[in-house]
Amino acid sequence: MAPTEPRPGLIGRVIAVSARNPVLTVLFVAALALWGWMSLRAAPLDAIPDLSDTQVIVLTDWPGRSPDLVEDQVTYPLSSALMSAPRVSYVRGQSFFGISFLNVIFEDGTDLYWARSRVLEYLSTIQGDLPADARPSLGPDASGVGWVFMYVLVDESGQHDLADLRALQDWNIRYALESVDGVAEVATVGGFEKQYQVQVDPNRLLAHGVSIDEVAVAIQESNADSGGRTIEIAGHEHMIRGRGYLKSIADIETIPLRVSASGTPLLVRDVAVVSLGSKARRGLAEWNGEGETVSGIVVMRQGENALAVIERVKHRLDEVRSGLPDGVRIEVAYDRSELIEASIDTLRDTLVEEMVVVSLVIFIFLLSVRSALVPILTIPVAVLLAFIPMLQQGLTANIMSLGGIAVAIGAMVDASIILVENIHKRLEEDDGKSARLDTIIAAMQEVGPSIFFSLLVITVSFLPVFTLEATEGRLFKPLAYTKTYSMGFAAVLAVTLTPALAALLIRGSVRREADHPISRVLHWAYVPVVRFVVRHRVGVVLTALAAMVLTIPAALQLQSEFMPPLNEGTILYMPSAPPGMSITEAGNVVQAMDRQIMEIPEVVSVLGKMGRADTATDPAPLGMAETTIVLKPREEWREGLTWDALVEELDEKLQYPGMPNIWWMPIQTRTEMLATGIRSPLAVQVFGEDLATIERAAIAIEQVLTGTPGTRSVFAERSTGGFYIDFEIDRAAAARYGLRVAQIQNAIQTAIGGRDLTETVEGRRRFTVNLRYARAFRDDVSQFDQILVHGAGGVAVPLTQVADVRFVAGPPMIRSEDGQLTGFVFIDPGSEAI
Repeated sequence: MAPTEPRPGLIGRVIAVSARNPVLTVLFVAALALWGWMSLRAAPLDAIPDLSDTQVIVLTDWPGRSPDLVEDQVTYPLSSALMSAPRVSYVRGQSFFGISFLNVIFEDGTDLYWARSRVLEYLSTIQGDLPADARPSLGPDASGVGWVFMYVLVDESGQHDLADLRALQDWNIRYALESVDGVAEVATVGGFEKQYQVQVDPNRLLAHGVSIDEVAVAIQESNADSGGRTIEIAGHEHMIRGRGYLKSIADIETIPLRVSASGTPLLVRDVAVVSLGSKARRGLAEWNGEGETVSGIVVMRQGENALAVIERVKHRLDEVRSGLPDGVRIEVAYDRSELIEASIDTLRDTLVEEMVVVSLVIFIFLLSVRSALVPILTIPVAVLLAFIPMLQQGLTANIMSLGGIAVAIGAMVDASIILVENIHKRLEEDDGKSARLDTIIAAMQEVGPSIFFSLLVITVSFLPVFTLEATEGRLFKPLAYTKTYSMGFAAVLAVTLTPALAALLIRGSVRREADHPISRVLHWAYVPVVRFVVRHRVGVVLTALAAMVLTIPAALQLQSEFMPPLNEGTILYMPSAPPGMSITEAGNVVQAMDRQIMEIPEVVSVLGKMGRADTATDPAPLGMAETTIVLKPREEWREGLTWDALVEELDEKLQYPGMPNIWWMPIQTRTEMLATGIRSPLAVQVFGEDLATIERAAIAIEQVLTGTPGTRSVFAERSTGGFYIDFEIDRAAAARYGLRVAQIQNAIQTAIGGRDLTETVEGRRRFTVNLRYARAFRDDVSQFDQILVHGAGGVAVPLTQVADVRFVAGPPMIRSEDGQLTGFVFIDPGSEAI
């Protein structure tokens, strides 16, 4: 009795069903491919994966306070409370003049909005322990790569000053852009915020017997609207309003303070000068070396499609432009969509080239157009199917996720090629003895299960990558996911689509392998080599081992890096000034820098920023510059000029004493700064018990590392290099006048620092009213004896009689991590990091 053929397994039966129902199979796969195409069109696009940790930023305004006060009374209490929140990895704090930043970093995989809810819960419990006028708030729900678009306002007419441009940005353009879907925040930097300033003369106060607190109360009580319900007149309801908002300088000047016995009112203008001025600034923007400007920063919400958000922002800006005042225009200073499109185009071209090359190789080796189409058509289908789970999982299409597809393309067609080759072999051997379809199915069933499982083995080879955590996981997992999806779908298509296409396309005569010219040449070259290797197998193995040993020295000399630097086509220039630089000097320096940068032919535009923008995502001190340099396309550069040479030219051109240069990339910088607080590619973190010890250690490290091969600059933060004027209260002297510490401090805060009393309501715009002494009495230390403190019985006591004035050094800013004081030594490794 003749032996029967073994019954095919599950994979063999799938192959048979697909081959015998080719039209149905192709239609089903085509429907899935259409789904994949729709997923591809809907997939979020970005240049690189979002490497940011799950973090919540807590920003606390405490105007006028020095960094040490902010650290002791705001940052440290908040840090110590939030460290105990569930799933918190660590809490990083930064205390600046008048403001505190806390970055609460959560464990990997924590949902952002769950984390924000937990932080809000803990803030509600700690709020009572903070100073009464300290106002904590959460930063935007954005990540480190959220700065996707920047623009500037330029006035060509000369009719609009920086205050007008700032008001236009704050009250018109900003609101228009924040309504765009996907935008978390639009931050403003530069310009002057309009403010009504009441500058009192202490001599007039003394002459009229009025205290500065009386002036403050009078202004606060003179700015309000009220309602009186309704009354009915002639059958109509009339709503009652009491209109009392301040609307002009004259309204403030005519506020009464008191009335004399003769009925003559004492008005604000009798003791003060009321004028329009600017709020205190902690940041500025400069454009192309032409002077200060107003800039807007569009911050994208986490998880959004960066390219789509930018396109929506551009569309809204086009609408806004039509309503701008004459002579004012909006210019783009940074646009990440250009980088995203260039990155995607490069990868798309690479994928197409790979497909073409693979298709040509398949055709050359098969020498049959019909047969070559079987594996060739499998490639785009598998690629499209990979986008279905990508979209459902929320992965963005970027250089890493698309790179996974590029890695998989070569192996994706292996199964189809083997199936087609075996079909050719069986058709050659059968020579028409059996039904052609039966022969094709038998050929595929013979090797189909083996190659299906071999593809699955290749598919699971990237599974260890999924064990990566934190930043490395966020970087490499997209590649592993897309490579796995592509290979998995290729394995499925090998036993479904490939049999169907083979049944439809492989027809007519098949070239015999012995007649194939390339096969004959390869066989002629390969067989002698195999025989030699088998005959001298011991020597071949030893030679291979020796070659491997010889590679060890070379391997040890290879440089290592977490990820290859992404050349974004834009440079971020970040020099740091010594502590104590004023806002005026900062403006002069950044304008000089920008003017020099614009002299480089390859530069398109320069947006210089000193200090911080009005956003929780920008914890920059006043002395730190962040200059965004947009470059021309590489084909427009000077002949022979390389990227490293351009950076070196810029570095040599921009040498400012005490301001070491750091050159980096915008996306990488934002990611690292929000994740680690470090604004350079490499840094040393120093912990200590006090700031003086930390600074000494940091400076010692700076001196050791300066000049180290491979470093362009080394800079240690000066933790105690700020300048302070302290008022040491003489408690005994204060007691003789019946003055308490709070009264003296209130006089210092109001007279010198100024106090925001109220806000005017001018349509949609709001402007603060600030009260302080006139400049002549607060900017000159010798005039501090004119500052009056009103004690018991209304006695006016000069401030210098109850407090000693001292010049001391102190911290310009304070860093902490998990409640411990820390400092940084920033290192720029030079071109290796670029």
